[in-house]
Amino acid sequence: MRPVLVILLPTLLLAADSPQLRIQQLTRTPGFVALWDFVTRHPTTRNFTAITAPGEPHDFSLVPINYIREFWNAGRPATLDDFPLLNSGPFGQAILIRPETDPDFRPVLLVPRANLHNSGLDVKGPGQSVTLIAWVIRHSGNHAIAGIWHEGTDLQHHSSSATRVEPGMRQYALFAGLAANNGASAAHVSENGRNSFGDRYARNLSVTPDPIPPESWSVVALVYDNRRRTVTSYLNGNAADYWIENPEKHPFFQWPAKAWGRDYLPPESKPRKRTLLSQDAATRTELHQYEFTRIRVTLDRRTRKVTHRQLIALRVNPFFFNHDLYSPPSIDRGGPFTVGRVIHSGRSVGFTGYIGGVAVFNRALSRADMRRISRIAPNPLPHP
Repeated sequence: MRPVLVILLPTLLLAADSPQLRIQQLTRTPGFVALWDFVTRHPTTRNFTAITAPGEPHDFSLVPINYIREFWNAGRPATLDDFPLLNSGPFGQAILIRPETDPDFRPVLLVPRANLHNSGLDVKGPGQSVTLIAWVIRHSGNHAIAGIWHEGTDLQHHSSSATRVEPGMRQYALFAGLAANNGASAAHVSENGRNSFGDRYARNLSVTPDPIPPESWSVVALVYDNRRRTVTSYLNGNAADYWIENPEKHPFFQWPAKAWGRDYLPPESKPRKRTLLSQDAATRTELHQYEFTRIRVTLDRRTRKVTHRQLIALRVNPFFFNHDLYSPPSIDRGGPFTVGRVIHSGRSVGFTGYIGGVAVFNRALSRADMRRISRIAPNPLPHP
């Protein structure tokens, strides 16, 4: 048997690091819905399409569009040529999202809503969890990478209003940090498709403390766990804990901070830790740490009653989200699944860089799952 092993071992080692085996490891993960590897193409249109779970009848082909043309009736049409190929990547190929200079040209790849409504990709409603993972090389930008996140064209940003006006239709999506932490891995979720906490935008989001490393392949991910009521951001298999001090002054997290105690109600029944900050004859001030908040509490020393509570820190990875994902009541009230950008009135350039894979699972993958998946494609891989 020894000569046989000597002959087969090099072949086995090669297969162990092949795109095909990496794909197999993903598709065999429980809850797998779809993977866009940017190698698999629709036989007729040649659009990028997804490898899907057995029995999934929906067509998840990505259609190239210029959303400025679709919604503002300006600019030229987009084609697949507007997404240059790297000819290598975690699963064999990658597309480039370029820093477009024409303000009327914002190409995006999308699965139309009619093709995904009520599919495995359309994660929504009571009891439903989701995991979204993307393999990227980030060049610049902090906006959307992938997900169901139509921000709407009803918000006024430019002197020229959209000719096709649609409200926000958000469910879940990965971003490159936004104003929460520019260039980081950020997980955005929505319970109503539209705004939150009195702002014009959705503001339920988790984010990693560290940015996506430049010029190397990274694995960014979101996990929304319906049972735990949390949304968590991952970067290269790690969901680093992250707290924002003085959140009411933060450009993004000021909104849940302002809504704390009204629309934003993280669990605060029993402190995990109490720390004495100061006391005098009349009052006692303590720091109460809960799972998602740190509160400065002032008590009357005579009656022992709480006289004042102040939010001084907010946990943003994981972030408490006490809702189900938005469930569009009909096809026309739901957004597409997009890769590279999302439809929005800001019309910014957004994320730029390579995307070498996007995968969706219809459950909350565990930390062990995420560590394993982050190691499927070794780093460094060939990159420009």
